Amino acid sequence: MRKFLSIFVLLFVAVSAGCGYTTSSLLPPELDSIHVENFENKIDPAQEVSNKRASYTYWPGLETDITRAVIDGFIFDRHLDVERKSKAALILKGELTSFRQYPLSYDKNDNVVEFRIEITVNLQLYDNLNGKEMWEEISFMGEGTYSISGSNATSESEGVKRAVKDLAQRIVERVVEAW
Repeated sequence: MRKFLSIFVLLFVAVSAGCGYTTSSLLPPELDSIHVENFENKIDPAQEVSNKRASYTYWPGLETDITRAVIDGFIFDRHLDVERKSKAALILKGELTSFRQYPLSYDKNDNVVEFRIEITVNLQLYDNLNGKEMWEEISFMGEGTYSISGSNATSESEGVKRAVKDLAQRIVERVVEAW
């Protein structure tokens, strides 16, 4: 019984000590708000597509979807207030550089059953209080998948939504957690 009590106390102390993880922002307290500029679409819609089922290069309005998802991500995260440019402590700028779709899995007849979508952007974060660039990320990517057959079948647009949501979450984490 005494041995059991000792083990219990040790486990309690270990669990109570925690591992140092926090959900608070690592940004300085004065950087408490952000303005997200509209993402620019830098993809050339006239670009030649070599294999129509292996890679698309353009999705109309994708930059608008990304901008909205990033703003929603900051609102949901609640570490930074979303403000007008003149009131924001931080300004996030982004440009859409790539939209790709690749086969991910095949059935026994070599038909594609699942696709991966990759969305790539370039990002810049500015400190609006002093006008200096804090960081820049080139080829920052989010991804999503969708199945076109089977019990998990979804549409291509659902796959794009997943990729946009993943990208937005990664952007918010990059800004707030400053890893």
